[in-house]
Amino acid sequence: MIKKFIFTTFIVGSIASAIFVLYIYSQIRFDLDKIVNYNPKLTTQFFDRNGELVANIFDNENRVLASYDEIPSRLIEALLAIEDTQFFEHKGVNEEAIIRAMAKNLQSGKFVEGASTLTQQLVKTMLLTREKKLDRKIKEAVLAIKLEQILSKEEILHRYFNEIYFGHGYYGVKTASLGYFNKQLYELNPKEMAMLVSLPRAPSFYDPTKNYKFSLARANVVLKRMYDLGWISQKEYETYVEVNPKVYDQTLTQNKVPYVIDEVLRTTSSILPDIKSGGYKIYLTIDLKTQQIAQNALVFGYNQIKQRDPNESFSKTLNGALVVTENSTGEILALVGGVDYSKSSFNRATQAKRQPGSSVKPFFYQIALDMGYGTNTNLADISRTYEYTTPDDEEKVWQPTNYENNLKGFITLKEALTHSRNLATINLVSDIGLDVVYDNLLKYGFKNIPKDLSISLGSFGISPLDLSQLFTMFSNQGTQIEPLLIKSVTNQNGKNLTFSAETKELTSPEQAFLMTDILKNVVNNGTGKGAKVNGIELAGKTGTTNNNVDNWFCGYSPSIQAVIWFGNDDNTPMSKGETGGRSTAPVFRYFFENLLMVYPQIPRQFNIPENVQSTVINGKTEYFTDKSKLENPNTITHIQESGGIIF
Repeated sequence: MIKKFIFTTFIVGSIASAIFVLYIYSQIRFDLDKIVNYNPKLTTQFFDRNGELVANIFDNENRVLASYDEIPSRLIEALLAIEDTQFFEHKGVNEEAIIRAMAKNLQSGKFVEGASTLTQQLVKTMLLTREKKLDRKIKEAVLAIKLEQILSKEEILHRYFNEIYFGHGYYGVKTASLGYFNKQLYELNPKEMAMLVSLPRAPSFYDPTKNYKFSLARANVVLKRMYDLGWISQKEYETYVEVNPKVYDQTLTQNKVPYVIDEVLRTTSSILPDIKSGGYKIYLTIDLKTQQIAQNALVFGYNQIKQRDPNESFSKTLNGALVVTENSTGEILALVGGVDYSKSSFNRATQAKRQPGSSVKPFFYQIALDMGYGTNTNLADISRTYEYTTPDDEEKVWQPTNYENNLKGFITLKEALTHSRNLATINLVSDIGLDVVYDNLLKYGFKNIPKDLSISLGSFGISPLDLSQLFTMFSNQGTQIEPLLIKSVTNQNGKNLTFSAETKELTSPEQAFLMTDILKNVVNNGTGKGAKVNGIELAGKTGTTNNNVDNWFCGYSPSIQAVIWFGNDDNTPMSKGETGGRSTAPVFRYFFENLLMVYPQIPRQFNIPENVQSTVINGKTEYFTDKSKLENPNTITHIQESGGIIF
């Protein structure tokens, strides 16, 4: 009778347990999909043109995915040695380990030891809480057993290594390897592997950037366990137990070019909406060495301006921007949106709209050259008064002046641009015809410009990056090229999306060379003398707006272009002496002097197109083309009378 009761009780208990387990499983079975169809949020990595990492961008969890083939077998052995030696034998739970743990827990009267397999740890991490309750442990065991029926051991290990937290903000073993040791997984030595597999149990405590000695001690326990199991030799154990790996304590993002990354995120949100979690590899056109030189150059210019006004009466909001591009490709080698990103993340290189002043004058002169003017065509550097009516029917008078407040009468086109003569430029625009100039500027790509003679002095807003694009018609021999910041994007499936710069031919190489020759003269003998660098030909144009609110220098070598801007963020004037020639031209010089130290092999001389001809006038070489012939030096260009301008 007693035996029957015991047997019945056992049967009923077994059925009840089975029903309970089935009930538990019915409640949570769909949770396994998160592990089976593993699709974690991944870190997007940015690389410069040389393949050097410049930034990690992620959404909450910094995780770089490692394929199973990337995980060294010795790393797997290290993990199993310390966490789950019988991983490849059990079916999700380890009954013997559970019995041992229960005995110790009962003996102590409290929970002192667990018996979770790696599979259970993965389930707990991804699907359950960390509460030490019986129902949670049952769920964990049920899900682990079921998971092992669906996935292979290798698939479970792959998910474990990528999902588990390794401290210091690193999720996944590849992220931790790159973060702590600056190494790919295959480059790790056994001691470094042992340090990594020690982390999941107590990520904060064993974080080597915080508790290096404890991390080493725990790693030595792992090595000893591997030796006891016969998984490493005595020589390996004795060798690596004495090793003290170098550990790096760095920021999670490792963002070396914050202005650049901000711009990429801003401009790619529509085509890559999951850019912060999609695990892309984005290859930029940026060159980190050039970027650093550009940043240093901008700080150099900023400090120079500050020193000239020790009271800082005008420069409380002083800042600047610098854009460097490759002439032939349009690739952005450097993009600096401000002097100090930590103080202001506003990207002045791409988002600030500032008046370009005289830096736009080359475009008017290029129109003239393409219409048949020669570089020695005489222009009138004389004062004229313009009467106009405002939209409110108010009668006004405009009488522009030269910066130097003097008049030279008639000067050549080349001399007028070399010395940035305002009146000669206004008279040139008037002579060509405002409609003609306006239409050509639109063709060049200018936007939101006024249709009046004030455009002659650059009285409209434009960003340094946009002006950089427009200026490529000179640096790229007549063909404007769109600035390019991203070369390619690779997704997790290995699919590659490439980008290329759009081009637009605006004038011929020979006509563009005539402008390059004039802009060389600006650097050698004109307003841009402060930009001159020995040993390399440079061309460029200064720009200064009314009351010295904006300072510019737009210039280029045979292969590289740089556009520089300085001004106050609140549009208040800089001091009276701060001009493009004084503030920004020296920054251009600083940039190229340092660039030549790093890249001495860049081209030093401009190529002269075949159809460009030359002659010597008054001891100086003058260039001309079939379209833009040199005139008799005694010729005076006719200046049209103008009845006024429309504002």
